[in-house]
Amino acid sequence: MNIKLLGAHNCESQNTRLSSLLVGDSLVLDAGGLTSSLSFAAQQKLKAILLTHQHYDHIRDVPAIAMNFYLSESTISIYSTLPVYDALTTYLLDGKLHPNFLERPEENPTIKFKVIEPYKTEQIEGYSVLAVPVNHSVPTVGYQVVSPDGRALFYTGDTGPGLAECWERISPQLLVIEVTVPNSYEESVRESGHLTPLLLKQELTIFQELKSYLPKVVAVHMDPGLEEEIRAEIADVAADLDTPIVLGYEGMQVHL
Repeated sequence: MNIKLLGAHNCESQNTRLSSLLVGDSLVLDAGGLTSSLSFAAQQKLKAILLTHQHYDHIRDVPAIAMNFYLSESTISIYSTLPVYDALTTYLLDGKLHPNFLERPEENPTIKFKVIEPYKTEQIEGYSVLAVPVNHSVPTVGYQVVSPDGRALFYTGDTGPGLAECWERISPQLLVIEVTVPNSYEESVRESGHLTPLLLKQELTIFQELKSYLPKVVAVHMDPGLEEEIRAEIADVAADLDTPIVLGYEGMQVHL
């Protein structure tokens, strides 16, 4: 399984993009920095997008990829929960701000939206996909994606602490998890549903107690202005747990 980070931050600039991961050539997790990261030829290889939740930095490029597919007379499937469908149809693809590609063209809509149920394994583009709820300020699911040879990735999307029930459901070799801000912001992120390096350490300790191992960990969704402080604190966590934890970056590739 090949994973490429298209976007690894929570703010966009010339050098940073919003959350998005490419698995193989055909599957995308979140669509924050999707279209600006891929050529038109690479976009046309995409078959499915899994959205974790409806916050703008995770769904921003849905209208853009839909327009490109519409103009090429292609279709793409989007999998997520009902709250995400409601957000797309109410705000992004409402026929006013952007065309409603869930209905256009009428004979064969560009976007095929499919509601995915937590804890129910789906077969999507050759992968076994399991959606598992995580703790965020709006209903959010992370995705475990398992390749035909049994290699497993789990991507949390945005999450705060309290992941024990989630950990019980998954067994990945690679964990892509958010760490938005440094430890000094802990009080505020507990309310908004995000992680600091110290909160990540607590969650990984619980994972190890439950599963008797730790996966390789890649942190994403960092605030670019605070990234160096996050990096130093993540290094301390990795040393304390004696496990590799790295900060993701745009264009980073991982092979499982």
